[in-house]
Amino acid sequence: MKAVGIGVFCLLSLCLLAAHGCGKKADEARPISEVKAEADKMGVADLQAWAKTYKDAIVAKKAEVEKVAARVKEIPLAEMLGEEAKNLKAELEDLKNSVAALTERFQVYYDKLKEKGGDTSGLDV
Repeated sequence: MKAVGIGVFCLLSLCLLAAHGCGKKADEARPISEVKAEADKMGVADLQAWAKTYKDAIVAKKAEVEKVAARVKEIPLAEMLGEEAKNLKAELEDLKNSVAALTERFQVYYDKLKEKGGDTSGLDV
């Protein structure tokens, strides 16, 4: 009976881990110096994992950029100086800055992975 309880607990734990990931999250505000210092100490597997984490975040942000840019294009010329247009343009600029920051951090992991001879396939952004 105890084995079943332990089995259920392990299964539940695995499901929760899969649903929430391993805790790795791309952080665009993290100082580049910290990212570089951490990457220098990492092995190939960790570098690949972090590069993929950042790549996925970049791809998601770029999709947001496209959506907001499409909304900006839909605004009639007469309303381009209006509040809605200003807000959308500001949001678009913030998203572009976010993509740039994520890309800069991604590049650190990618370059270090390449330097260590790791597999960079599938990591193009």
